[in-house]
Amino acid sequence: MGFLGFLLLGLIAGAIAKLIIPGKQAGGWFVTLLLGVVGALLGGWLGSLIFDVGLGSFFSLSTWLLAIGGSQLVLVIYGAIAGRRSKR
Repeated sequence: MGFLGFLLLGLIAGAIAKLIIPGKQAGGWFVTLLLGVVGALLGGWLGSLIFDVGLGSFFSLSTWLLAIGGSQLVLVIYGAIAGRRSKR
């Protein structure tokens, strides 16, 4: 998968993760892109460790599931950190 394909995967996975996680998340499309790319990297790394499946092809179902799952994890962690800062 190329660089632009990976950015598109991160943007879409981050947007889907924001739709799945309940509540209001901070950040616009750029934060969604960053969280999605970091989540896709994290999901691919965890998937290769646990399931022996990485981020292969753009159109692979396992690639999308790992990217969305990783994005959800990153979004929850980001929300916990950003939420704690804003309550001070």
